[in-house]
Amino acid sequence: MGLQGWHLLIVLLVILLLFGAAKLPALAKSVGQSARVFRGEMKALKEDDADPSATSTPPTSTSSSVPPYPPPAQGSGGAQTPGT
Repeated sequence: MGLQGWHLLIVLLVILLLFGAAKLPALAKSVGQSARVFRGEMKALKEDDADPSATSTPPTSTSSSVPPYPPPAQGSGGAQTPGT
C-alpha cells in the first residue's frame, strides 16, 4: 500500500499537465533554491543552539543612560484660545 514507482509516475504526469513543459525548468530551479535556503537556515539554527556562550550573556539595556525628554514649557503650547 506504500508509494510505488507507478504512483510517482502518475504524480509527475499530473505535474507536467498542470504546469506545462515550458515552466517545469523554472519551477525546478525555484524549488531547488528554496530548499538550499531552508537547509542553510536550519544549519544556522543548529549552530546557534550548539554555541551556549552566545546565549549565556544577557542583553544590556541602554535605556537607563538616556535622559528623559524635558517637560513642555507652561503657557507656550501650540493650542491657543479663540479671540486672543
